[in-house]
Amino acid sequence: MATIAVYSVKGGVGKTTIAANLAWCAATISKRATLLWDLDASGGASFLLDVDPPPRQRAAGLFAHEQEPAALARATAWPGLALLPADASLRALDAALLKIGKKRRLARLIERLDSDYPRIVLDCPPVLNEVSAQVMRAADAVVVPLTPSLLSLRALEQIRADLADNHKRHPPLLPVLSMIDRRRASHRAAILAHPGWPVIPMASAIEQMATRRAPIGAFAPASPAAQAFAALWAIVERRLTRAA
Repeated sequence: MATIAVYSVKGGVGKTTIAANLAWCAATISKRATLLWDLDASGGASFLLDVDPPPRQRAAGLFAHEQEPAALARATAWPGLALLPADASLRALDAALLKIGKKRRLARLIERLDSDYPRIVLDCPPVLNEVSAQVMRAADAVVVPLTPSLLSLRALEQIRADLADNHKRHPPLLPVLSMIDRRRASHRAAILAHPGWPVIPMASAIEQMATRRAPIGAFAPASPAAQAFAALWAIVERRLTRAA
């Protein structure tokens, strides 16, 4: 089993879009049973995969062992891909985790899912608190989406500084240039400055995910954006294989 977190301390960088598409690639391209765990109270990943929030707000209750995580997982329209949906209870998750006082609670919950899901993708909230600390202790790799802006690059440095200060051992980071428009000089400059970073383009097909409520590979598999997500997933899988 491997856990891939998609995380940034900055919002609006394409985090949820990347998480949903990577989970679809894991299930469809790699043919691995995959769980996308939506940890963001906004529920963006749940929406994109066309899974409405449950009538009862129970997502945060998992961390207090009120229910097994597998019991709340929901099937999606795509074979091999399940979703653990978010709800508004996750707004108080940081305080709940601090009260519980178990630094590896998320990691322990993930271990209880390993027999069902060889791949788990975490769509993480844009925070720097106990939730993100739990993610770093649980993940095998962290995908960090970055738009070509100074604020976005600053977010990467904040993550690196937090890892250096608070995590002696931590998963490898994979920065990804997101929402790239190659017609813009600043975007082309960002690609040249970071030649080893994967690139996800800005594309109308990606915007259509919100109206179709489906991963891009499901409705536009030949599009450059779908191919970019597939290439990113191939990089993630190779890194997981080397780490193993």
